Amino acid sequence: MRVLLIEDDHRLGSAIRDHIQRVGHSADWMTRVEDAREAMANVPYELVLLDLNLPDGQGLDLLREWRAAGSSVPVIITTAQDQLAVRIEGLNSGADDYLVKPFNLAELTARIAAVSRRYSGNPLPATEINGVAIDLGRRTAAVAGVAVVLTAREWAVVERLVRHRGAIVSKSEIEDSLYEFGAEIESNAVEVYVSRLRKKLGRDFVTTARGLGYTVGAAT
Repeated sequence: MRVLLIEDDHRLGSAIRDHIQRVGHSADWMTRVEDAREAMANVPYELVLLDLNLPDGQGLDLLREWRAAGSSVPVIITTAQDQLAVRIEGLNSGADDYLVKPFNLAELTARIAAVSRRYSGNPLPATEINGVAIDLGRRTAAVAGVAVVLTAREWAVVERLVRHRGAIVSKSEIEDSLYEFGAEIESNAVEVYVSRLRKKLGRDFVTTARGLGYTVGAAT
């Protein structure tokens, strides 16, 4: 999942970005409204973590702007403002969830997973595909009851494919899940990760749609 993190506190922003990447997502970190606006206009993000008080404006104004333009990207507000009125205003402005600082990073991971499941139309994170048991919430995979260890970037590929199971996911879409701004993208990176997943989860787990991308079968 590609996440846009908007946070002007450098210590906190660094900690959140590193945590998001550690659990297998890619994260672009912005500290200003204008930079966040430009990023949203150019990248198909799957989730936004939005601080409210930013150096050049208010996060709520940015959220209202996105919603008015028709954007449905999930947004979780992260702020030190814990007043009920502020929380209500944020939710009424189009936020999907609200986390009050300071918060536990494990809780942030759970909130991200919950919001993502709602938007993907899959409220249950556990499923079985082509003989592979996948639990996106717990980030576990098993083949014939035997746990399989996946790296963070392998999980990023699995998550993108599973959340769009039955549909073809293009190579560029998978690349969006793997890399954040500033990262060097190797031309064969997606092919390498797909090959690794087939070795770990079975050759039938991922199907190649030549010239179009990759897909995993319908859940059972």
